[in-house]
Amino acid sequence: MRGVIMRAPGDVRVEDRENPTILEPTDAIIRITASCICGSDLWGYRGAEPADHTPMGHEYVGVVTEVGADVTTVGVGDFVVGSFFASDNTCEICLSGYPSRCVHAQPMGAIGTQAEYARIPLADGTLVATPGQPDPELIPSLLAASDVLGTGWFAAVAAEAGPGKTVAVVGDGAVGLLGILAARELGAERIIAMSRHADRQALARAFGATDIVEERGDAGVAAIKELTGGLGAHSVIEAVGTQESMMQAIRATRPGGHVGYVGVSHGVSLDGLELFFSGIHLHGGPAPVRRFLPELIQLIWDRKIDPGLVFDLALPLEDAAEGYRAMDERRAIKVLLTP
Repeated sequence: MRGVIMRAPGDVRVEDRENPTILEPTDAIIRITASCICGSDLWGYRGAEPADHTPMGHEYVGVVTEVGADVTTVGVGDFVVGSFFASDNTCEICLSGYPSRCVHAQPMGAIGTQAEYARIPLADGTLVATPGQPDPELIPSLLAASDVLGTGWFAAVAAEAGPGKTVAVVGDGAVGLLGILAARELGAERIIAMSRHADRQALARAFGATDIVEERGDAGVAAIKELTGGLGAHSVIEAVGTQESMMQAIRATRPGGHVGYVGVSHGVSLDGLELFFSGIHLHGGPAPVRRFLPELIQLIWDRKIDPGLVFDLALPLEDAAEGYRAMDERRAIKVLLTP
């Protein structure tokens, strides 16, 4: 099969890879219908994380072609959506709502789903079948549920977005934009998107943003406080993962408010005394996407939400290198790949 390999930072190629096979009786093999490039893939592309002949991709939808002897919840021919972490969905951590931290968790990024086929470990706990074969126009939205929608949704839940709340969103990538959609669906009264890019601002408004703040850092915090009577937002989503974005999120939150942080942290450190006197709640980490998949799939299936709008560039798998360049250069919000 063909699959994306990052040989080194900035060096992405599509190469021949071995077809996956069943290794454990809990495995399934899927033929990938669509995968995509994640903002977190750019950390390796830019040299902020190691990249040495690394299989790429952790977001995926597709059709089951083979199952192990112990798999019972999905079968050959099912169209499935899976989380970016494989999980058994039965351990105490999974049952408490955090399958991404399952005691048997396996990162799908280690397998690489920017490919024609993929082996899905712990298939019963990882994959969710759709109600039927989806119409083609639903596939981008179902793919978004595999990571960025579920991650944005978790960020909004962790920030306790809801009726009567003002929500601020730090980050205008796919996760931040879908955090806006999630905050809207959860009933937030006001949603402030922090963005400097006209195309992303337009999508933010389409997803439910009521206000746009272009300033960053201390100026961005001041703008949020000006919009909130000097208090700060009730709920803040942090969807970047840098020192600046985390401090912007914390400082834009009112005392007693909540920060939902889902940006993969790089070089972030917090001052204990400032955190102590902020009086805020911090909750986040790798999103428990599997927890939300049944609900999100149904919302998409019923055409109540359209998160697939975050894909503004679609390319064949063989052109993955151009997709990485487009996202790195911010010419694309998120790139969809099809074998």
